[in-house]
Amino acid sequence: MAQPDDTRTPGVTGTALVDAFPTRNLDKPEIRDMPEDPKKYFRLIGPGIVAAGVGLASGEFILYPYIASQVGLVFVWAALVGLITQFFINMEIERYTLATGETVLAGFSRYWRHWGLVFAILTYFANLWPGWATSSATLISYLFGGTPKWIAIGILIVIGLILTLAPVVYNALEKAQMLKVAAVLTFFLVAAIFAIGASAWADLPQVVTRPRIPIELGFALLLGALAFAGAGGGQNLCQSNWIRDKGFGMGTYVPKLESPITGKPTAARSNGYIFEPNQENMQRWRGWWKFANIEQLTTFVAITFVTILFTSLLAFATVYGLPDLPNNINFIRVEGEVLAERVGSWFMYLFWAIGAFSLFAAALGIVDYTSRLAADVIKSNYAHNANESKVYAGLVWGLVVIGMIVLLIGLDQPIVLLVISAVTGGFMMFIYSGLLILINRKTLPEPIKVRGVRLGVLIWAILLFGTLSVLTFQAQLERLFGG
Repeated sequence: MAQPDDTRTPGVTGTALVDAFPTRNLDKPEIRDMPEDPKKYFRLIGPGIVAAGVGLASGEFILYPYIASQVGLVFVWAALVGLITQFFINMEIERYTLATGETVLAGFSRYWRHWGLVFAILTYFANLWPGWATSSATLISYLFGGTPKWIAIGILIVIGLILTLAPVVYNALEKAQMLKVAAVLTFFLVAAIFAIGASAWADLPQVVTRPRIPIELGFALLLGALAFAGAGGGQNLCQSNWIRDKGFGMGTYVPKLESPITGKPTAARSNGYIFEPNQENMQRWRGWWKFANIEQLTTFVAITFVTILFTSLLAFATVYGLPDLPNNINFIRVEGEVLAERVGSWFMYLFWAIGAFSLFAAALGIVDYTSRLAADVIKSNYAHNANESKVYAGLVWGLVVIGMIVLLIGLDQPIVLLVISAVTGGFMMFIYSGLLILINRKTLPEPIKVRGVRLGVLIWAILLFGTLSVLTFQAQLERLFGG
């Protein structure tokens, strides 16, 4: 039971605190005071915008608008369910890192050495298919012509250069995602005035009054939309890395990931820290926890839901009900052409340009977090003396090269690639929701353990993503073997 904040929890001495951390794979954490909690929030806002920016990709610009183009607004409710669920998942990921400075993958690996490797491999598998780069390339081809495959290969090379030449990787990523979010929100303001007609606005209540599950589209696509409403899969796990690089909580003590070429990488400990839950530290903890929750709600959740709502509404207002509508990414070409007829060609080109840049920025973030997670695992569990920045750079270019190979052998249909990624992401969320309960109940000091409603939502996430993963797998078996 948690004790009053003006006393130290009985029995929670320095020894008891560090003994709660399994040390089979990592050393005991070091005891330090919780850093001063933020009094001015503005300078620390960023990880939620990065999460929203990277997440404004498959679900927001392709999957949800595609669903709206096929069945209307009846599935938009799922975006809110997915976002609320992911908000609580993200906060439990942040809880562990705020308290320890370790990533959750390091926390998982304390209980079994290879948990981090499992998630790193699954994240790599989900993102080997460069669906986001291909989607961006497809929209660029609408603007300037050219072959999407070769444009996508060029995009991958540019991404590799950005991530390995930026002195502090997180800073470059944050700036790119903030620019993207600003551009997207500005576009929606223009679209609300010029492109979305009164009849579409009148049908908006369908989101609440006529919700349904359009199973005719297939469980794989629906799981993808639910799992990728905002973030999903490995991106959620990377909240640990992003808030640590931003200096949240005990992450203040951990050096930032810098370029091995243009930055000044610093050797980092493999193990983390923990604070004694005395009055002063608990007061600081409550300040950090309040800020982290506000930052996620006002950036990641709010920005993502507004984006899904507007992209779905725009697709519904323009292409829903059209005969012979393509059931692949080319529906965006048709959508742009309808916008040109209704508003003007300038708006069609703006629509494609904003979409292309948004998907490029998403691809940038995806290559970052995929490589960042794997580098953290290698450093923490298998090569304690390795230079994490060099490992990260090598993994970035490895993912770039693999993506180029995938495109060269002909796997270049974005919808297919995105559904593969999303289904893998949903399965990952099923597994790590349970592991978050383990590390945040068994490892952390009693006053800051997960409990109550937040514990209930993690159990809900296990049931939700577990059920959807089973249904999707069953549906794929029936498709392969004819029922």
